[in-house]
Amino acid sequence: MAHGDITHIDIPVSDLAQATQFYSGLFGWQIAEMAGFEGYPMWQAPNGVSGGGLAPRSDGFTQPRSYVEVDSIDETVEKAVAAGGSVALPKGNITDTSWWAVIVDPDGNHIGLFEGTTG
Repeated sequence: MAHGDITHIDIPVSDLAQATQFYSGLFGWQIAEMAGFEGYPMWQAPNGVSGGGLAPRSDGFTQPRSYVEVDSIDETVEKAVAAGGSVALPKGNITDTSWWAVIVDPDGNHIGLFEGTTG
């Protein structure tokens, strides 16, 4: 992945078992939990590149969210705010070498940001 690529898509779900059965049957996605991410099964598309997670639905997370890879979350957030956007979720750790945040564009769309290693 490179700067500007969509690197991950989260899908909010109410029932993980039902969602796993639905998406694996519909699209042939491989869905499994990874160590350290219990309760957040990750999906992998048949192309071996596209993927994301099935995340518990919450009040603030009711629609799928795409994550865009950036070189620096801090710089991207600064640019987004200067351009009329805002921050929905500040930068947080995923691992020791990767981070995420969520910005809101001027139309109210939530866009995830990813910085770090994908492998």
